[in-house]
Amino acid sequence: MKLGDILGGAFSTLGRYWKQLFGMGAVVFGGALAIMVVTVVIAYSVVSGHLHTVFSLSADEEPRSSDVIPLVVGLGVICLLAVIVFSVATAMMYATVPTVLQEAVLGRPTTFSAVWRRAWSRVPTVIGTVILTYLIAMIPMVLMVAGFFALVIGAITLAHDTGATLWVVLGFLGAFATAPLAIWLCVKFCLAPSAAVFEGQSAVASLRRSAQLVRGDWWRIFGTGLLALVLASVASYIVQIPFSFLGMFSGVIGGTTLDEDPNPTAIVFAMSGYMVIMALGQLVSQFITAVFPPLVTGLLYVDRRMRTENLGPALAEAAGVPAQPGPRYGF
Repeated sequence: MKLGDILGGAFSTLGRYWKQLFGMGAVVFGGALAIMVVTVVIAYSVVSGHLHTVFSLSADEEPRSSDVIPLVVGLGVICLLAVIVFSVATAMMYATVPTVLQEAVLGRPTTFSAVWRRAWSRVPTVIGTVILTYLIAMIPMVLMVAGFFALVIGAITLAHDTGATLWVVLGFLGAFATAPLAIWLCVKFCLAPSAAVFEGQSAVASLRRSAQLVRGDWWRIFGTGLLALVLASVASYIVQIPFSFLGMFSGVIGGTTLDEDPNPTAIVFAMSGYMVIMALGQLVSQFITAVFPPLVTGLLYVDRRMRTENLGPALAEAAGVPAQPGPRYGF
């Protein structure tokens, strides 16, 4: 498949299976958002007294540790739960897209319940592939960040210490030498979620399978994936524009209800409409970024197997179509 075939296949799959894809996105991310809203409400009810005490302090007063510690613990619990909930939601979408794509490749219809059962059964493996990919790519990322800070520190102290030139050189080399390595590793393992769903592989086996399929075609996969990410980002930005206008309008209305010297709590409640609208806009745009790039990546997985393993005749046989030499199988 050429670039146009892959992008066309992604749009075609979206058009044919949009109910399953966006329905799953609505359930998964809507459920994640609902869990976080309930968590925030519970946390606020627990620490509201400490929160009001801290907000009521003047600029010259220091908050007591007995008020600060519960707030910090509550915020930490919320952040940790948010990471877990949205990681599971993202993994669910990473498993959903290949599940739908597998039926699309074979030209078969599917139902929401069937997609849910198959995707949910593969979520632990997909989470494993994502975590392992992040851990592997994190080493050069950490080196890149350390190199960047070394570069900044060296630049600041250069005027006071001639030996800081070494820090500048090391920071420059560290930042620019490790960033490509992190990108290379992410692309190398980008087909792992598709392998986990299509082939039922374990997390480690899926990473090895992705590396095997990417070998010899890294630049093409990188360029196609980057283009899909850019297209999804642009579409996501366009979707968020009307929500931004509505949020600004809501914020202006809320601001008119404030006193001349409002306290922080009043400001938060006055801006709650703006925050809710922006959260809804982010949720809608998340559907696009969570569906379209994985669709393109899944098609790249199918394409690589067609190129390296002659998958076309096997797909035709699985779909119940007599295999014919030569033609390319569409979606």
